[in-house]
Amino acid sequence: MHTATPDALLAQLHWRYATKKFDSSKKIPAATWQAIEESIALAPSSYGLQPWKFVTVADPELRTKLQAMSFKQPQIVDASHMVVFARKAEVTVADVDVFVARIVAVRGGTAEALKGYRDMMASAVSNPDTLPGESMDTYTRAQTYIALGFALYTAAQFGIDACPMEGIEAPKYDEALGLTALGYKASCVATFGYRSSEDATGKLAKVRFAHESLFIRK
Repeated sequence: MHTATPDALLAQLHWRYATKKFDSSKKIPAATWQAIEESIALAPSSYGLQPWKFVTVADPELRTKLQAMSFKQPQIVDASHMVVFARKAEVTVADVDVFVARIVAVRGGTAEALKGYRDMMASAVSNPDTLPGESMDTYTRAQTYIALGFALYTAAQFGIDACPMEGIEAPKYDEALGLTALGYKASCVATFGYRSSEDATGKLAKVRFAHESLFIRK
């Protein structure tokens, strides 16, 4: 297996930043974008339930509409690609059974052999106050941020700029994208592309606290 060197990996993470101004004339190659999408799909989730959907928005008119719901931030319309990370409003026992069926389809075996795992998951989603965050919404929202992290990391390794964005009017996004009807809610957005030479933010030093104040070593 090919692995990145520590220096190469960290160089890309130091290079990346939350891009505020994209060069709208530059587009991400299809193969590179497919790899970024695959990285999102490969993100881990609690129990493996994957309580999310990822809405890739390419239509220029729709993106202009969404920009008005994003405090007019230019990244929404200028970036090459845009993804809305949406969480499932309610994870049910039926969703657990769909997941178990998928495990059987991919790995073989029987649903009966997975009954213990299935019942554990079913109990958890049936009692949301026992989930991390003590509510279904907090639980599923957290999962979408794991996928967002995978997307940002992968983009950086490809030399693709990105901007994670929480500055959106999420309920309006839900209606505009038909998420409410599907039982999902927008958590956040990420835009991807190539930084503009006019983006002053890209010329600023990265500000992070010293490791001594971040890491507790026992």
